[in-house]
Amino acid sequence: MVPFVDLKQQYRSIAPEINAAVLETLESSQFVLGTQVAAFEEEFSQYVGARFGIGVNSGTSALHLALLAAGIGPGDEVITVSFTFVATVAAIVYTGAKPVLVDIDPRTNTIDPALVEAAITDRTKAILPVHLYGQPADLDPLIEIAQRHNLTIIEDAAQAHGAEYKGRRVGSIGDLGCFSFYPGKNLGAYGEGGMVVTNNPEYARKIRMLRDWGAEQKYQHVLKGYNYRLEGIQGAILRVKLRHLEAWTEARRGHAALYSERLAASGLRLPASVPNTRHVFHVYGVFTPERDQLREALNRQGIQTGIHYPIPVHLLPAYADLGYQPGSLPHSERAAREELSLPMFAELTEEQIGRVCDAVLEHAYARQS
Repeated sequence: MVPFVDLKQQYRSIAPEINAAVLETLESSQFVLGTQVAAFEEEFSQYVGARFGIGVNSGTSALHLALLAAGIGPGDEVITVSFTFVATVAAIVYTGAKPVLVDIDPRTNTIDPALVEAAITDRTKAILPVHLYGQPADLDPLIEIAQRHNLTIIEDAAQAHGAEYKGRRVGSIGDLGCFSFYPGKNLGAYGEGGMVVTNNPEYARKIRMLRDWGAEQKYQHVLKGYNYRLEGIQGAILRVKLRHLEAWTEARRGHAALYSERLAASGLRLPASVPNTRHVFHVYGVFTPERDQLREALNRQGIQTGIHYPIPVHLLPAYADLGYQPGSLPHSERAAREELSLPMFAELTEEQIGRVCDAVLEHAYARQS
């Protein structure tokens, strides 16, 4: 079998480091926030290239608090995409604001900057681009639009740890950047976790209060806050894993290059190669109208796959109240129908990649004959 992801194998490769870090945290008994979280905040923000990092309990919480720090609330609008994990849109709704959804660039599957300006109204307060699958969104035109209209840029970098846009790491380029450390992410905790990074000290101060019941110091509740604190053990684990992230990222990029080379004749739409960006391949997604048939063919050969994401947010029953109809975001809807995620993790072997590619090509040739 070729697994879609193998977290056990990754753990085994760093088990002594992880076990020591967890034991150190147990001995310190700093289970919520504490020195390990503070050290990870400093190390990760430096890695990203931002002044401040604030650890929280999930990527969703990171998005929620970033929006609140930027002053987003009832009556406001935030422009984002529908072809994303639901948390991107849910976090906007949590603030009482309205998500305004625009279509993606079908080449990169990230927000199409050419569609953003037409979506701006006098209620628009922010643009929330998603660096989907580890592919940076095209930020320069978004920043130019935001500056002209006095809007905040909040980057959803939940899948893009270490991704780069024109020499800068994503998350540090907009006003705020949001990361997830869900276990399957390129940098994953052994549980839930997230972080907001920013260069703005006032945003950082506000988010630190909001994650801990709005308190500036214990029992001094300045804001109506939340229990969104990062656990000490997760901070310790993430510090260990951060030291390996660059090696894992280069392994992923090597696997992606091998996939793209071997699948060039497959007839599938493969991930785009975009100049001046560093794609970190949280997902290696291919696109075909025969997605379900291909997935079944791979499954029969013991190859696990994923789908990211089968229904765009605007067509989910939970978000029907946003008022979008089928056909309103055609590129997002097509991507949702056609995307298939192939196995991708740092420890994937060349032999396993060969098995996947052989199975894909076998299916392609059978369909052509």
